[in-house]
Amino acid sequence: MDKQNDTSEENVKQCGPISRVGFWLGIAAFSAILFFTDFDPRNPAVSRMAAVGVLMAIWWMTEAIPLAATALVPLAAFPLLGIMKSKDAASSYISSTIFLFIGGFMIALAMEKWNLHKRIALSIIRAIGGGPNRLVLSFMLATAFLSMWISNTATSIMMLAIGLAIISQTEATFGKERCRNLAVALLLGIAYSASIGGMATLVGTPTNLAFVSVFASEFPNAEAISFGQWMLLGLPLCLVMLFFSWITLTRFLFPSPPELSLSPDVIRDEVRSLGRISFAESAVLIAFTLTALLWVFRKDISIGESFQIKGWSNLVPSVAPFIDDSTVVLVMALGLFLIPSRSKQAGACPRILDASVFTKLPWGIILLLGGGFALAAGFQAAGLSTFIGQKVEAYAGSIPPLGLIATICATLTFLTELTSNVATTQTLLPILAAIGVAIKTNPLLLMIPATLSASCAFMMPVATPPNAIVFGSGRIRIIDMVKAGIILNLIGVVVITILFYTLGTSVFQIDPQVTPEWASKAQSDT
Repeated sequence: MDKQNDTSEENVKQCGPISRVGFWLGIAAFSAILFFTDFDPRNPAVSRMAAVGVLMAIWWMTEAIPLAATALVPLAAFPLLGIMKSKDAASSYISSTIFLFIGGFMIALAMEKWNLHKRIALSIIRAIGGGPNRLVLSFMLATAFLSMWISNTATSIMMLAIGLAIISQTEATFGKERCRNLAVALLLGIAYSASIGGMATLVGTPTNLAFVSVFASEFPNAEAISFGQWMLLGLPLCLVMLFFSWITLTRFLFPSPPELSLSPDVIRDEVRSLGRISFAESAVLIAFTLTALLWVFRKDISIGESFQIKGWSNLVPSVAPFIDDSTVVLVMALGLFLIPSRSKQAGACPRILDASVFTKLPWGIILLLGGGFALAAGFQAAGLSTFIGQKVEAYAGSIPPLGLIATICATLTFLTELTSNVATTQTLLPILAAIGVAIKTNPLLLMIPATLSASCAFMMPVATPPNAIVFGSGRIRIIDMVKAGIILNLIGVVVITILFYTLGTSVFQIDPQVTPEWASKAQSDT
């Protein structure tokens, strides 16, 4: 889902010069702010919280120590500096968003365990693949679809293996030199579509989940963002970005001769090697499909005043206020622990999911998310969010909404080429929330584009695990990725800005000229 899934890459970074400089720079900045500054004489907690925030930001961005370890800093620093009580800081690490992530990951692990993800990918490729351009498109669609629901890293690894097999078959038929553009377009297509697909759903990438939880923490009186509501913007954005990525790769940068058409027998043989669909695969497919449908249609879906679909939770109004998206996925995930797999290879406890799933959950990312939630809570408790918002009010308020969105998109897009997108998003979202309130607009106008832009890092191999995995194949030069990535970065800035300003403001009922009541109440509470 995010670059933190690749622990070996993280370990290498922590031994590099940037991490060593970042370690001491973070301590120096923390000490300087804590002992030599007083941003708000009426509220000393502002300066103390600023010191912690800067320390965490520098350590996160340079990966000075493990990202999950930095996420634990609030548990030690907040009580010692008088920002929050220990029990309040600890409670901010757990929310329903965390369990939404855990439940979604369990279903993803079930798909991987029983090879359902590979069957889905090959089915899409067989249905669409043909000539070289259609082959690239089929791989991109399959990768994007899978990454909406399962780890971007796992998706990329699996699709890379299939892609390299197809490339080898094509090269054996037409020659390696003639197939080079096809190979580059296909492999970059896999990397980019893995990141793009994650933008479409709330569980597609931790940055989306970080936004949901930070938004709930900063504005407890606001109505929660639902899965279906997010998809109304995320899915069209995903499809538009996939289209531009495909066109850029296959028509402009790496065009292939149309005669490089692979026999459909190759894909058919790959599908046949999976055998007949098993009972366990069928059960996971049903659970996955039901989860997606129940997520999408849980709450009313409205676009403006003219289009509305009633949610299924209206059928049970007595319990509807107690149910959220995490309830849905946990019910489905728990069900997989109860259903027999009917497989002879399942061992002594033949269930579709067993205890081994808990050892595979990405606890580092879970702690990272929790640390971001704690940081946001600290910003609010200390009054730092309000302080920052007031300081930048004059500057940000003078920029038209469209220009402000574009500036935020460009900043996040290029910043996350070299920094952790989850950590960067979690550091900046509370600040953007405060700025939105200070300039008297809807904070979602700033927070959602920033969240989406954090997934649009296409230039550098170190930017995301999909980029690193594909680059590690040895089939792509760094100049190929940079050349394609900078174009797609700029396209991403434009597409997110325009699509959010036109469609997103309707989906999330945003009026740039109006501060919602829940935002005004949050400001008065602080």
